[in-house]
Amino acid sequence: MFLDRDEAAGRLAERLKAFKGRNPLILAIPRGAVPMAKIIAAQLDGEFDVVLVRKLRAPYQPELAIGSIDEGGWTYIAPFAASSGADEDYIESEKRVQMETIRKRRAQYTPIRPPIDPGGRIVIVVDDGLATGATMISALHGLRTRKPAKLVCAVPVAPPDTLAKVAGMADEVVCLEAPEYFQAVGQFYQHFRQIEDDEVIAALKPS
Repeated sequence: MFLDRDEAAGRLAERLKAFKGRNPLILAIPRGAVPMAKIIAAQLDGEFDVVLVRKLRAPYQPELAIGSIDEGGWTYIAPFAASSGADEDYIESEKRVQMETIRKRRAQYTPIRPPIDPGGRIVIVVDDGLATGATMISALHGLRTRKPAKLVCAVPVAPPDTLAKVAGMADEVVCLEAPEYFQAVGQFYQHFRQIEDDEVIAALKPS
């Protein structure tokens, strides 16, 4: 459906053009969404930053998200977590691992400034696609507590059941494609390269 993240970002920016000129804050879920959010912010004349959340990995299946955790420590646990073998002790251990990753990334990504305050702003949270939606759920929950004027979830692709889960947490959801058959986000991109930390750091540096 998409050539690459740049194309997806351009198409999302077109769908979000009603926010142009209203100083929106475009927040990327690292790392894949970072180049996308920067493109969208430029096209909407907005500001760009990251929102730090991490998925909680299933035992023996690190690609499967059984939940997520935000920068403040709030945790979402998926209903199927126990059936994946994740007991309470495992979840607590995984939370500690992911919180440490969040702390390291904040120190790397924005070492000379705090995160941009979303309070009173139009906030658009961008990811390159949703599978379980776990990290988006944590991102939206954490941002809602900061009292944005409007909270928008914007993604190129997600399955319908995931969109239904996140819809109640955002004021608006913008999704370009919602296919019934969904295995992984990468299947909907011709080119889906890995985004590394140095690219994120470079993108966040003041221009």
